[in-house]
Amino acid sequence: MDPDSGGKPPEGGASAAERGGAKKSSRRRKAKRNGKSRNAASVPHGGQVEKVGQAGRPELNTAGSSQRKRKRRRNRSGAPAEAVQVSAMAPVSLRSPPSQESQSAPGGKSRNRRRKNRGGRGLQGRPLTQAKAAPGAAAARSLGGSASGPAKEMRPRGPSAVPAGGDQRAERAAFFRDDLYAALDLGTNNCRLLIAQPTRPGQFRVVDAFSRIVRLGEGLAANRRLSQEAMDRAVEALRVCAGKLASKPIRRMRLIATEACRSAENGEEFLDRVTAETGLALEIINRETEARLAVSGCSSLVGREARSVVLFDIGGGSSEIAVIRIGENRSSRLANHITHWTSLPVGVVTLSERHGGRDVTPEVFAAMVNEVERMLAEFECPPLGEDRRQGAEDFHLIGTSGTVTTLAGVHLELPRYDRRKVDGLWLSDQEVSAMQARLLSWDFAGRAANPCIGPDRADLVLAGCAILEAIRRRWPSSRMRVADRGLREGLLTEMMADDGVWRRARPRRASNEEAQARG
Repeated sequence: MDPDSGGKPPEGGASAAERGGAKKSSRRRKAKRNGKSRNAASVPHGGQVEKVGQAGRPELNTAGSSQRKRKRRRNRSGAPAEAVQVSAMAPVSLRSPPSQESQSAPGGKSRNRRRKNRGGRGLQGRPLTQAKAAPGAAAARSLGGSASGPAKEMRPRGPSAVPAGGDQRAERAAFFRDDLYAALDLGTNNCRLLIAQPTRPGQFRVVDAFSRIVRLGEGLAANRRLSQEAMDRAVEALRVCAGKLASKPIRRMRLIATEACRSAENGEEFLDRVTAETGLALEIINRETEARLAVSGCSSLVGREARSVVLFDIGGGSSEIAVIRIGENRSSRLANHITHWTSLPVGVVTLSERHGGRDVTPEVFAAMVNEVERMLAEFECPPLGEDRRQGAEDFHLIGTSGTVTTLAGVHLELPRYDRRKVDGLWLSDQEVSAMQARLLSWDFAGRAANPCIGPDRADLVLAGCAILEAIRRRWPSSRMRVADRGLREGLLTEMMADDGVWRRARPRRASNEEAQARG
């Protein structure tokens, strides 16, 4: 059958019909000069001759003169005598086996073989179809695992794990397809989940995601406790996350809670309730771990020319700041270059509750900035030297939070927020100042009407701008890079790096003993 069209190909190959036409080819002229009839086809072995008639179909002819002519041609070309000793009664075959075709022409190759191999194309003149995967590979590629158990239990895990037998490339692809990692971040304002699988070194592909504004820290600054309404909203969002995690074969996951649960008096009680009602066991991480994860999640956005970077994560209840100094030997983990870090006990939720987020006048905004500046003054960090100059190219800021992504969306005038256009965007110092002044000139209704802000963030965005302004005054920079990523990406990056999944992407060369063991 024709592998492309499914129809029956013409006998003698795709060019059989053309041999009956009136148009001459160089092959026919050559055959005629050698004493061969124009319509005679090559005979691999037998004394019978294929003759193409008017209709272009092969006919049988037993004339002995053609066989003698072929023998004379073989003798002139220096072919061995045993190569031309064939049975006179050998059957004619339009497609001889490769071992027989190689003896039907001078040099051990026939015209059919040359036509088959020309340009790496198949017998029908079409590209060869892709080789089928090894048996069982299709089942191994399923995210749901196989009949023998879940996908994550199918094979041994480790940097040196190499599939034995079969198509190693297909097995390796199935191996990585089963490696699903999950990261959940329950913050003061948002509940976020990310499920991904590793791809190229240092990268991963998002399989599923979830994000919802829950405002878990609402009223926390005044009462030091999580309110019942806020906990109910968070539990409802976590139920959705639990359903997504249960529906996929997760190899490894890490579920964290940050400032709201960290500072609330009933934070541990709330997490016990989460475990009882959703089955999810969340861990409360400290501020240093939170700063490190933020750096790990944004490592790919640090320019190669950068020698020092200040990365900040403006959260709902706290703001993490990390000072990164990169020497000549840059580590694959950017978090290893953190020299100083701090966590300010202020975020967009707590700051807006103290100063008011709906009606923000220039005086209220200045008061917010002054409060954050006083906190930063207590952060003991050596100056960055020449990198702090306004025009320095080897120093820049990186912001990862809803505040900086909102500024980027407003700057681009997006009709709706688009992460692909925001993540990695560079903003100059003048553009950041212009966007902050623009937001400050809008009232609450104007901010809520903007598609990149919305009513859920309209009372928080200016508090975030105040924190950003204090950071910019402490570390002046000519440019800032926007990162629509953070703790979840940091969690995934560190889990995958710890498991060595990217080291396994390059197959290990098997030793002689392993090769002999495989047979």
